[in-house]
Amino acid sequence: MSDEIGGRIFFSSAGRALSVEDQIAILTVGVDIGSSTSHLVFSRIVLERLDSRYVVAEREMLHESAILLTPYLSGEDIDATALGDFIRAQYAAVDVKREDIDTGALILTGVAARRSNARAIGDLFALEAGKMVAVSAGDSLETIMAAHGSGAVARSRRERATVMNIDIGGGTSKIAICAEGKVIAQTAVDVGARLIATDPSGRIERIEAAARLFAAALGFELHLCAQLAPVHVTAFTNLMAERLQQAIRGGSPEASGISLLRGDPLPPNIQIDAITVSGGVSEFFYNREAATFGDLGPALAAAVRTRLEAWGPRIEPSDQRIRATVIGASQYTTQVSGSTIFVSPLDILPLRNLPVIAPDMGLNREIIDFASVASGIRAALTRLDLADGATPVALFTPWRGRATFARLDAFCRGVSEGMSAITAHGHPLVLAGDGDVGGLIGVHFHEELGLTHPVVSIDSLELREFDYIDIGAMLDLSGAVPVVIKSLLFSSQRPEGKPA
Repeated sequence: MSDEIGGRIFFSSAGRALSVEDQIAILTVGVDIGSSTSHLVFSRIVLERLDSRYVVAEREMLHESAILLTPYLSGEDIDATALGDFIRAQYAAVDVKREDIDTGALILTGVAARRSNARAIGDLFALEAGKMVAVSAGDSLETIMAAHGSGAVARSRRERATVMNIDIGGGTSKIAICAEGKVIAQTAVDVGARLIATDPSGRIERIEAAARLFAAALGFELHLCAQLAPVHVTAFTNLMAERLQQAIRGGSPEASGISLLRGDPLPPNIQIDAITVSGGVSEFFYNREAATFGDLGPALAAAVRTRLEAWGPRIEPSDQRIRATVIGASQYTTQVSGSTIFVSPLDILPLRNLPVIAPDMGLNREIIDFASVASGIRAALTRLDLADGATPVALFTPWRGRATFARLDAFCRGVSEGMSAITAHGHPLVLAGDGDVGGLIGVHFHEELGLTHPVVSIDSLELREFDYIDIGAMLDLSGAVPVVIKSLLFSSQRPEGKPA
């Protein structure tokens, strides 16, 4: 199906061939299911071909759903049925059928990702498995995503400033320090607006584990169905704000002798120029919301603002607040690999929805250190919550310099060690580079190192961290493979037509 609109051809997802069009428009959906709130964003994105890659030329927000308080069953499980009803209602509101969606991102964040029925939530989107980039975002990845979506990363590049983004959600707060367009440090802490949730009468209906630690530190207990006293709300939110401030300043906050950090402490000696705040609590922080939702959001926002204003760095508006994590649904870009590639066995393809890691492996040095390659890969896997090896990944390989035996050997040995958690789970070793050494790298793994597990080594691609790639079967006669790149499209106030 297609319609001529203003000289452009707009497609549905049925039977389209991205590789033959100079300009396309796609329909995307972003879904954020968090411990506190859930919501959807529908967008239309116009892409134009630039050399071998499609870039964003226009974007139009079609529909922002209402913000739903994530529904829970009795106990701690999210109500997947109620959540499914909400999602179907949003599709109906924008008059979009699921088969009309070209691509999208499903983000399961915060405490929601740790619920026992998280799989049931993911099953709501099983039919779109080939289209959706599904991310169960751990603390580290969610921190980085929020920093991008809030605009803090782009601000750090645009203003040449060191910007801290504080994403305060229902169960956790994520802190990212951004400089020169990158997240250079991040951590998370058990501070959130819905550690305690109350019904309309003010009686407690849900208590997270961290809430009991704060209450014990204050000398009182929390009980389901009990009334939450205003004096306890004030004391509770002030203590949370103080512990959050400790984390922001590079400390290791505790409550009742238990660490509240969900990562390593931040470096304490980084000078912060500006602060942005995102997440649900930011709506109160920036005075964009006055209603109450049976949680600690308004009081926590006020307590945090008091401490940040006293600290010193200027407070800037966030590009996105509650929607920061999912403001970008997926966009399609597409490339074709070079023909000097290595795929063994051939039937390992196609592969879908592989997250791309882009570690610093020191490939611009004349002598490649295999230990540095391995440690760089492990650090990237940890940063993106992939260190357990349960998810297959693609390693971006920006090869520089000569492809001598010694350099190839050191690199391949470092990759084999750094990716051992991935291959131990039976996943293929996937490398995607921007040079023309994909075939040489693959042959070295196969012939010199004697690797027996599947190897896919392709090249002539432009990738970055946060991309997800699909690798198609080898094209007839060409010896190349098609690669579809689904990038999380963050709002960064980038001039239209510039690469996303």
